[in-house]
Amino acid sequence: MNVTLLRDGTPGRQLITAIAIATLTMLLVGCPATKEPSPSAISGHVRVRGSNTFGEELAPRLIAEYRRTRTNVAINLESKGSGSGFAALLAGECDVAAASRAPTNQELAEFRARGMELNDYLIGYYGVAVIVNASNSVDSLTKDQVKAIFTGAARNWKEVGGPDSAIHVYIRDPVSGTNLGFRELATDTRPYAKEAKQFTSYHELAEAVGRDAGGVGYSSMRLQAKGVRSVRIGRTEANYLTVNEGWYPYARTLHLYTNKATETPAARDFAQFVQRDPGQKILEDLGFVRRFEKRLRSAVPD
Repeated sequence: MNVTLLRDGTPGRQLITAIAIATLTMLLVGCPATKEPSPSAISGHVRVRGSNTFGEELAPRLIAEYRRTRTNVAINLESKGSGSGFAALLAGECDVAAASRAPTNQELAEFRARGMELNDYLIGYYGVAVIVNASNSVDSLTKDQVKAIFTGAARNWKEVGGPDSAIHVYIRDPVSGTNLGFRELATDTRPYAKEAKQFTSYHELAEAVGRDAGGVGYSSMRLQAKGVRSVRIGRTEANYLTVNEGWYPYARTLHLYTNKATETPAARDFAQFVQRDPGQKILEDLGFVRRFEKRLRSAVPD
């Protein structure tokens, strides 16, 4: 049986969560697209610096698709973390800072000290579901338990309320931005368990968990895979609504920032391309959550 990792909600909240997600879908479909300028009107060189989460897999795909129609725009990409993007933008060494977090208070103070105002382009969300074999009796884990599992501190499922059987950890390979992103979110950057097996795609990872009763791993929230299911973190499901509302812990908001005073037409056009349907489709294809501007906090009770 194929199991969708995007689940409807916890018992007692399924209907209202389903309604909220349906409302969200209508908002996404109904939002007017940003008007696209003529490709021939855009030219220049765009330097993008910052987030590994953005830069490892997502940015190369976005840049390739963007340049199919913007042949007069050259884009140079360097991914060394969100902080490096803000530092480069502050120093005038990039046109676009990619970030998987908002600027810190200190970074904002540094921008203000130089009289710089930022344009903030929300482009989407990064969210990762923790998955287990469908036969596993565990249906929820605390953040501390997830940390213990993925760092190897917990080696048997009975330590986290499951059956008396060994835990087998499955992770993405180090080339993937998710390898670092999930480690930062779930383990406080502590190393993964030494015995963790690595995979080059979510699909391969999920298939391995589906074949292993003791398997645990992580995946995009959109992935469908045989013999696996997602687990709640505390009481929180992994879905678009909980990511948007900031309830789900293993998620980040993705932004592109520019210096308002020096933003070039090419930099603005690239950021807006990522916000338009072609860019958003690439986000979804790679397991990210597409952006939406309206929040639905009032749709789901506390």
